[in-house]
Amino acid sequence: MGHVPAHCKSVTPTQMPPKTAPTRKSSKHVSKPKTKAPLSEAEQVKRLFKTLCAQIDGGHHTSALKTCDKILRLLPGDTDALKTKLFLLLTTDQPKAALALIDTLGGEKENAFEQAYALYSLHQREEAKKLLEGTEERGAKHLEAQLNYREGAYQTTLDIYNDLLDSAPTAEEHTDILTNIQAASTHLDFINTGFLAGLSSVPAAQLEDAPPPAASAAPVASTSSPTAPAKPKAAKKVKLPPGVVLGVTPPPDPERWLKKSERSTFNAGKRRKGAGGGATQGSSVDAPSAGASSTGGGGKKGGKKRK
Repeated sequence: MGHVPAHCKSVTPTQMPPKTAPTRKSSKHVSKPKTKAPLSEAEQVKRLFKTLCAQIDGGHHTSALKTCDKILRLLPGDTDALKTKLFLLLTTDQPKAALALIDTLGGEKENAFEQAYALYSLHQREEAKKLLEGTEERGAKHLEAQLNYREGAYQTTLDIYNDLLDSAPTAEEHTDILTNIQAASTHLDFINTGFLAGLSSVPAAQLEDAPPPAASAAPVASTSSPTAPAKPKAAKKVKLPPGVVLGVTPPPDPERWLKKSERSTFNAGKRRKGAGGGATQGSSVDAPSAGASSTGGGGKKGGKKRK
């Protein structure tokens, strides 16, 4: 044999390198716990105030009240949080809670408008009016006009609203004031002119000659008067199964829940069949015998004629 190059020589199994099994990566990934540093008090307050502003802008006043309480737990004496909570209590129609908060704050002069509004909501108008005396705040003027309107002082209401109309800061408030002025003017015109004009159109003689109203005009309850008949109760609508027509479809079998062997009609068909068969056989036997004894072969002759 010739010389075999070194790279072409066969390698014996003993000379092959050992195979190593491939290492599998574990499928489970162990994540390290992330530990966040707790927020400082100032950072928490900042985030809560940001949430509070978003809730008030969105009209979520109940949630905003809860956020106020969270802020006050961190900063019990925060003025902004207390003022905002007082505003939210009045907005959500909680006048008693608002008055209790004003008592804890102290300083009735600083919160005179809020206290007067809470009293107005509780129908304590006289006390609310006393608190508003001498105040020039715009909100207090609106409340004072409403108090005068409730008491029937329409001219005073018109004077206050006319002063507010000249300095209305927004178009929305301007529209509201015009609406209130129209309502007060309508009442005032009726008192000054409409009511008097209505009285003058009725002749005085007609009023003098008119009989007094009868004492029995108003309905009086008495035991002798017959009571009004009670209204009959409306019958409940019965839901019929599909395909059933009331008055046309026969009623269901009352024995449909029993076994067939226990029903009253179980053996009725068999008895009718047996009884009818016996009667037919008897009549067929008796009739030919009577014909044979009386006519003889006339029966056969008559049979041929039928054919």
